[in-house]
Amino acid sequence: MQGNGGSATENGSSGGVSGAAARLQKLFEGHRLTPTQRRIAHCMVRQAGDAPFYSSVELAELAGVSQPSVTRFAVALGFDGYPALRRHLREVAPGGQFAGEGAGRLAGEGSYNEYQQAVHAEIDNLRHLAALLADPAPVAEAGRLLARSRPLPVLGLRAASAQAAGFTYFARKVHPDVRLLDEGGTMLADRVDAAVRAGGTALLCFALPRHPREVVEALEYARGAGLRVVTVADSAFAPVAHHSDLLLPAAVGTGLAFDTACAPMLLGRVLLEAMCDELPDAQARLEEFDAKATERGLFAE
Repeated sequence: MQGNGGSATENGSSGGVSGAAARLQKLFEGHRLTPTQRRIAHCMVRQAGDAPFYSSVELAELAGVSQPSVTRFAVALGFDGYPALRRHLREVAPGGQFAGEGAGRLAGEGSYNEYQQAVHAEIDNLRHLAALLADPAPVAEAGRLLARSRPLPVLGLRAASAQAAGFTYFARKVHPDVRLLDEGGTMLADRVDAAVRAGGTALLCFALPRHPREVVEALEYARGAGLRVVTVADSAFAPVAHHSDLLLPAAVGTGLAFDTACAPMLLGRVLLEAMCDELPDAQARLEEFDAKATERGLFAE
């Protein structure tokens, strides 16, 4: 996985579709892309095996942008237009590597209704996340950073607030001091300062589109205050990337009216597991909670 400092890549292993994703990401690196163009780039990385087969109209529909935006995206990368970009992608694929997953899945999608297509897109996102986790080192590093931070602030605004709240709910069962930051405004910087004064060394952020400007500004402020920032974002091209020490990408689904975030949620649980591995009393805390929950009759069994 790839981020800004010690970050993570979106390409997983070096073979198959993962290798295609790596080539795409390398193609996009160094270009100053607009938010719309980053969305197209993210879509192409996520669908790396199929990318050379899409028409500009198909790619625009998948990315949720206009067809002229796709054309402008190709020009921003230095090509005469989208056909030249697609021709380049087909030419650089070794041994027709792209063709394996591409045409077959496109042909099969016509048999699914829009709801099924959204589910299958999320399944693809989870497969991509599984490929990224083939290298567990970035997640393990994140787990160490989060476990050592006392307190641990967890930031998530607007669309990402549910991810942050879910992580915080479970993290509080094993970590002695987890502080949810789910409201913006002028108090946000104050709460970051309070965490630093109390001894905090890291901040976990969930950042999902559309990315609030407040989140970008909060991460910049947190790093300036001395916190190491671990971010779960929808893409390595997200606006928060430049303000994260460790970025862990997990794609969102864009097939419905509102984005779906199964992969970011699962990655949050993976981070919880990695954090628990670094907390020697995590198991004892869980057993203590279970005992008290039983005494109180907390759950309907």
